[in-house]
Amino acid sequence: MKKKEEPIRIAQIIGKWLGGGVEAVVMNYYRHLDHSKVQFDFICDDDSTNIPYDEIEKLGGKVILIPPYQKVFKYQKELRRVLRDGKYKIVHSHINTLSVFPLYAAKKVGVPVRIAHSHSTTNKKEWKKNLLKQVLRPFSKKYATNYMCCSELAGRWLFGDKTYDEGKVYLLNNAIDLDKFKYDKKIKDKKRKELGIKEDTIVIGHIGRFVAQKNHTFLIDIFNQFHKKEKNSILLLAGQGPLQEEIKNKVRELGLNDSVRFLGQRNDANELYQVFDVFLLPSLYEGLPVVGVEAQASGLLCFFSDDMTKETKALDSTVFMSLSNTAEEWTGEILTNLKDYKRINTKNEVSDNGFDIEIEARKLEKYYIN
Repeated sequence: MKKKEEPIRIAQIIGKWLGGGVEAVVMNYYRHLDHSKVQFDFICDDDSTNIPYDEIEKLGGKVILIPPYQKVFKYQKELRRVLRDGKYKIVHSHINTLSVFPLYAAKKVGVPVRIAHSHSTTNKKEWKKNLLKQVLRPFSKKYATNYMCCSELAGRWLFGDKTYDEGKVYLLNNAIDLDKFKYDKKIKDKKRKELGIKEDTIVIGHIGRFVAQKNHTFLIDIFNQFHKKEKNSILLLAGQGPLQEEIKNKVRELGLNDSVRFLGQRNDANELYQVFDVFLLPSLYEGLPVVGVEAQASGLLCFFSDDMTKETKALDSTVFMSLSNTAEEWTGEILTNLKDYKRINTKNEVSDNGFDIEIEARKLEKYYIN
């Protein structure tokens, strides 16, 4: 009797698992791969939060905790041991410029395929964080054998124009399960009732970690202006992060306590999008935000900062605005567009732009197997 072939096990280097966009992308793909062919082992920092242990285990994967990269020697020693013991043929690192550290360990223990994946870019305002990024960026290709990115912008930023133009960077879309997010009036009504929101209230929504990159300060400024014009409106903020208290203080100072709700870390994002009328994402930078794709898949009117890649645009109705525009100008644009907006099922449009996980997961499977 022929022995059943074991799936290829791939070491996915996640870094600190905090329930952000990168983790969401990796899990989206993991759920939709054929696990008889491809399996993932998730290597995460031991101070991670929100790791979905049960789901990963159910799907046949493993979670392996190691010290964070800041503990240089411990990290290298432990990671090398894990990679050696796992006899991995492929290591796929998702930690942008920091990938140099795990891929160095992978090379040392003889892992033949070492993928560096760019999920992000940069912005001048986050200079401290950028300093490390800029120092490490030239080394991004040093220990990698393969390059991957979520958008052209992210690919060019990490690997350079020459490498990108030579076709050496594989573009993997931040695809999602479109059926899970498609517009559904029944869910919208049910969820609004659950949250105590009236049918005629205009709901502006945002999902993202409270970190400088997401630009919550400006988001609150925009809502403040919007609320002056539309009293029957609220802002829902889902997510957690180090700047949450600072943003709560700003909301208090502006007297918006009754109109801004902090929903914390959520597992029902797909239902929250149904509740929103408008999705706001005025980020300082993005690789390609998965929340932007999800919001469009839910048929929402979306406003993004033009500091992110235009590849995020999956609907004609989506608007990009400059961060040099004032909060009043953003508000004017929202009100104008909202007036005639009819929300519909946008599944086909979003799929045509390459964001259907059913299609994209098959491509990734082939990539790994070949």
